[in-house]
Amino acid sequence: MMLASTGVHATDWTPGTPPLSTPWTDKVPVDHPLPEYPRPQLTRPDWQNLNGLWELAIAPRSATEPAQWPMQIRVPFAVESALSGVQRPVGSDQAVWYRRNVEIPAAWSGRHVRLNFGAVDQQTTVWVNGRQAGETHVGGYDSFGYDITDALKPGGNTIVVRVYDPTDDGQGALGKQRLKPDGIWYTATTGIWQTVWLEPVAPVHIERLDMTADLDHAKLAVVPHVEGGADTKVRVTVSSKGTKVGEATGAANGSINVPVPHAHPWTPDDPFLYDVKAEVLDGGKTVDTVGSYIGMRTMKLAKVGKFLRPVLNGKFVFQMGALDQGFWPDGIYTAPTDEALRSDIDKAKAMGLNLLRKHIKIEPQRWYYWADHLGILVWQDMPATRDHHVPDSEGKKQFEHELHTIIDQLRNTTSIVTWVPMNEGWGEYDPARLADEVKKQDPTRLVSNNSGSNCCGFDGGNGDFKDDHIYVGPGETVPTATRAASLGEFGGLGLIVKGHLWPAKKKFDYEQQADAQAMATRYEGLLAAVAKRVPYGLSAAIYTQVTDVETELNGFLTYDREVMKMPVERVRKANRAAIDAAGEPDR
Repeated sequence: MMLASTGVHATDWTPGTPPLSTPWTDKVPVDHPLPEYPRPQLTRPDWQNLNGLWELAIAPRSATEPAQWPMQIRVPFAVESALSGVQRPVGSDQAVWYRRNVEIPAAWSGRHVRLNFGAVDQQTTVWVNGRQAGETHVGGYDSFGYDITDALKPGGNTIVVRVYDPTDDGQGALGKQRLKPDGIWYTATTGIWQTVWLEPVAPVHIERLDMTADLDHAKLAVVPHVEGGADTKVRVTVSSKGTKVGEATGAANGSINVPVPHAHPWTPDDPFLYDVKAEVLDGGKTVDTVGSYIGMRTMKLAKVGKFLRPVLNGKFVFQMGALDQGFWPDGIYTAPTDEALRSDIDKAKAMGLNLLRKHIKIEPQRWYYWADHLGILVWQDMPATRDHHVPDSEGKKQFEHELHTIIDQLRNTTSIVTWVPMNEGWGEYDPARLADEVKKQDPTRLVSNNSGSNCCGFDGGNGDFKDDHIYVGPGETVPTATRAASLGEFGGLGLIVKGHLWPAKKKFDYEQQADAQAMATRYEGLLAAVAKRVPYGLSAAIYTQVTDVETELNGFLTYDREVMKMPVERVRKANRAAIDAAGEPDR
């Protein structure tokens, strides 16, 4: 469905050369990168993907729309990435401008047209045919969009996007991005970094679905948020492999309880999912239909034996995971292909892990689709603001707005079982209040108020976990009367694999290993120590990390995803032994 943008032709453009290539670097199409529908939990059949080549200009922050467009960029890859074709840093005194032409299909006539952005870092203003579309959006991780119907005209339409991103010169959430990357801080992402698309919707349409699985009462509670027709009805149908299992109709914007008899629970070992369809009914006529899916599962804190434990569907499952930072040497914040996006989850499953902690980053919604479908528990961090700096009042307001927006946007993700609003005191303030607010907003999941407060920052004293970081560890974290015990980070064993290194002299890890066999032996020892702590109340352990990231060399895999540093069967056996320790008697 892609249409060529003004003055941009594939023959004029070439990608950059990344410091490290992945197996997917050369598999990214010029005109149709990441062609998959980007919002799997609210799907519509008609849409137009705007990924591909756009015109680009980088100008002083104070400049108005450029008269000249000297560059081309492959969206949705950030300006700093090789896959964008630009591959240059952007200063906090500069703004990035994008432009392209689109044509609206005639078949969309009579419907509203929305321009959607998966994510843009960090302050985004959009014009269509010279008319500003809504207000400037602030935030680098949440999805947003505009109804551009009134600005459209027959034939070609010009979209212009201006992005300003102060990175670590600003107050907002930035995760691990830095203008001067080093150690545990990495290359910045500026501009569009997730899919951009057009979508026609009916004047009365579903904007969002909030779904809550209720295994105890064999039902799915659905709140359909409807725009343009508050008095309409919505019919929700739940099915399994094409067979309807439950259906209910209720008022728009109200709670609709759909029966799901004999519900099949979702677990990492059996990631069973139900299909969901929601239809807006206006005068007996269906005016809007969206598709979705859900897993029937619960995650709570409960006393199991002597200790408080996280229980999945009423059963204590020891959560053995790894830190997953979601960086790529060719795309930085954006995986080169959908196959690449799922690959780290596939590898985590092959290593016997049942958990990934998505660390200081929000992923495109396709990543959560794969987590749900492949079966992996997820701890979801909120991207932090700058370390050693408490944001000002406006920064706090923006951080909290983005935090709560992200929770709403990801609340249907079955695999997410824990929210982590703060990490190691980075930009930390009011952790107890924020944890309570997150818990109130989403009582169906657990909360860690500040992961690693034992080493950095301070403990709010609440939430569901006493969550320590211990390197190399594993230490002796124990539960309290009100919180379960988790080891939010440990390990960090490093191994240099020549030919698969980020080009910088300075390297970082927590404990360097001589070779693959030595690393595997050391890992087995760490995991044996973790397993011994489970009968003493430890409920979760998260190893650092899935892959190397730039100069940080403590991954299971090299940064290019080419080399598994340890024999995978030895890793798998050690991880499964820790998970199986949940069956040992408490001590």
